[in-house]
Amino acid sequence: MQHWEIIALFFFIAFVYASVGFGGGSSYLAILALYSFPFKEIRLIALVCNIVVVTGGTILFVRHGQVNWRKIVPLVAVSVPLAYAGASLRIAQHTFFILLGICLLLAAVLLWIGNRAYTEKDTLAAAKKPAYVKDGALGGSIGFLSGMLGIGGGIFLSPVLNLARWDTPRRIAATASVFILVNSVSGIAGQLTHLPASINFERIGLLALAVFAGGQLGSRLAVIKFNHLVIRRMTAALIFVAGIEVLYKHLG
Repeated sequence: MQHWEIIALFFFIAFVYASVGFGGGSSYLAILALYSFPFKEIRLIALVCNIVVVTGGTILFVRHGQVNWRKIVPLVAVSVPLAYAGASLRIAQHTFFILLGICLLLAAVLLWIGNRAYTEKDTLAAAKKPAYVKDGALGGSIGFLSGMLGIGGGIFLSPVLNLARWDTPRRIAATASVFILVNSVSGIAGQLTHLPASINFERIGLLALAVFAGGQLGSRLAVIKFNHLVIRRMTAALIFVAGIEVLYKHLG
């Protein structure tokens, strides 16, 4: 595999993103785009790496009692089929990268403004019963966009839920992990309808191993030493720079 430094980058991204309940798909896409990897392969790589990272995180969140299935179901019930529909769309390469750059910048802004400090006691007091229509519409719209881009969608969902005081920070991170996992699986299923024959599975395997190691470390940090503010701002800065670089390369 050329550019072995990508393995180290994927490890670092998985570590940082997993610590806040994300898979890292948006930044995997950005790095692969900057290295000019095959257009149709990079979305598959991002989703596979997403699944590897958030599966471990989801298991840990479940074991620690942070997953509120009653509130998660309305989000994913609509997002899963729409993620499949978005992934099934055939979009031009140039259009894809422009959308990716814009979405990275948007996600960075959402993460940054969603970093207001608040206590878990405050959010528990504000937590309400599931708003089925509202949560379904939110999950569905993010799911469709995620399927089209090849990400899990947690990077959009999590800051919106934090701004809305939807639940505690840890439970929102757990919700994001589950959301990313099911949408990534659905997205891969949608991509199977038009995948090229020349897929480099060795490269996918190496990158999957890198994110597995980084994701395991990051997930344990999320459960044991959750630092909501610092990690989210690091993530916001990372994807903002990536978004600028993607747009600069494809708008120039």
